[in-house]
Amino acid sequence: MTKTFAVGDIVIGNGKLVIVSGPCVLESLDLGLEVAAIAKSVCDGLGLDYIFKSSFDKANRTSIKSYRGPGLEKGLEWLAKIKSKTGCPVLTDIHEPHQASLVAEVVDIIQIPAFLCRQTDLLVAAAETGKPVNIKKGQFLAPKDMAQAAGKCEEAGNDKILLCERGTTFGYGQLVVDMRSLPIMRALGYPVMFDATHSVQMPGGQGTQSGGDRRFVLPLARAAAAVGIDALFLETHPEPENAKSDGPNMVPLDDLSRLLKQVAAVHDVTKNLGFVDFSDEEAF
Repeated sequence: MTKTFAVGDIVIGNGKLVIVSGPCVLESLDLGLEVAAIAKSVCDGLGLDYIFKSSFDKANRTSIKSYRGPGLEKGLEWLAKIKSKTGCPVLTDIHEPHQASLVAEVVDIIQIPAFLCRQTDLLVAAAETGKPVNIKKGQFLAPKDMAQAAGKCEEAGNDKILLCERGTTFGYGQLVVDMRSLPIMRALGYPVMFDATHSVQMPGGQGTQSGGDRRFVLPLARAAAAVGIDALFLETHPEPENAKSDGPNMVPLDDLSRLLKQVAAVHDVTKNLGFVDFSDEEAF
């Protein structure tokens, strides 16, 4: 049976689709406020719960010269203002254990980046804050291996865990999504999220920065909703071409409503049919 947990008034794991969205990295407070307000309005209109997402530091950029973000102190200040002014819960990622307690004072969900999902000290530090923890599945892991990552959080006393699929390394500069990972991870007992924009990323595809192909965000998001997800993660920006990180795979903010309408419609069909449960012999 899938666990559920609350993020403010939002319940994750109860069958309702939750949207986690925002710009890849915090570029300015004004941009964060703009994206949060518009995305929340879109989600409210569709009857979807919304959580704002953005990073205060992108510590895994391809080039050392790439923009990383405003940093911990200013980033948390901006996230606090976005949360206060829009009323949206917020999610951000951490890269080092010492950041966990500071971030937990502001955010509602702490995210573990995919490259760091095996880092025991990081997982334990995030879990010990008591905040829900979103663990992104490493591009190098089988979905069943996420049981160990989640287990580290549970051993630290926190079972408010969300497991996120974001693609698997396939050859050089490409990711592929195996939709089997969603029911496999859900069978571990945790709600699952699909990251539709990082799944179309091309790591290092532009030499000193990653590329991507946003054309595939919608079909992959619809496919994930058809399989069964508890949350959808996608990054959005008013002008992806001018974004300071992950522009090629981000969804233009003007397209967010059209995309979410389709995904929500597919999710409703799946919810009515019932998510595939590996403990249910009738599913096979």
